[in-house]
Amino acid sequence: MGKVLLSLGHGFSSRALARRLVPRGWRVIGTTRSAEKAEALADEGVEGVVWPGSDLSGALGEATHLLSSVSPGEDGDPVLNALGDDIAKMAGRLEWAGYLSTTGVYGDHEGDWVTEDSPLEPSTERGYRRVVAEAAWAGIPDLPLHIFRLAGIYGPARGPFEKVRKGTARRIIKQGQVFSRTHVEDIAQVLEASIRRPNPGAAYNVCDDDPAPPQDVIGYAAELLGVPMPPAVNFEDAEMSPMARSFYAESKRVDNSRIKDELGVELIYPDYKAGLTALLAEEEARTG
Repeated sequence: MGKVLLSLGHGFSSRALARRLVPRGWRVIGTTRSAEKAEALADEGVEGVVWPGSDLSGALGEATHLLSSVSPGEDGDPVLNALGDDIAKMAGRLEWAGYLSTTGVYGDHEGDWVTEDSPLEPSTERGYRRVVAEAAWAGIPDLPLHIFRLAGIYGPARGPFEKVRKGTARRIIKQGQVFSRTHVEDIAQVLEASIRRPNPGAAYNVCDDDPAPPQDVIGYAAELLGVPMPPAVNFEDAEMSPMARSFYAESKRVDNSRIKDELGVELIYPDYKAGLTALLAEEEARTG
């Protein structure tokens, strides 16, 4: 029987994985919330299914691999709330299962480094929900689970260029603030590498080699575009949404040694400069 990936919450990162698997003969079933999005997935060789709203028993029965990208809510992990019993019944025959989490589970480390063995001490409600969800997935007996803690994700149509072009970007300055990031194509190659080298129970930090202050990223995007440097604004004075402000509650450098040492990953975009340069080149190639 061929390889079948059931991708729950088939979004930005899992679509990048599917672009690698489908040409290799994989069957990929991806759930999404709207019929329009489900139909659009056919252009990518993915069988789109509207969920919640459809019976997934057939897909669960056929899947050899399972990936969940669905965020937990106030009531816990919606996938496990709806499908937990079904997943538990199929757990022992799956070859691989993956859960996309976040580096927010580590909380604030005042710019210090964290590894996969660092304590999980989230400082935001979102981070706490992820810790609970990780534990719930890990608690399913016989599930060959791999947890991927993703840093800030960027990629095509998800970068700073639009705001910089519009003149709405700001370089928000908070002393000592650093973030780790990852290009979506590097997420995809890490997931594929893990599928090839399963190690149930493992957790992986997925990020590049260069944790950096957010204002440096905005500034570099402006340099690439050849536009004036966006204004610098002190964090205390910046008008931000509660969600945006919460990201600044945590500062840490995320260690990515495990994806290299254990999975043999060589990052496509080892830092934000390489990633942004490539994104701009891709944009220009598309627009002519």
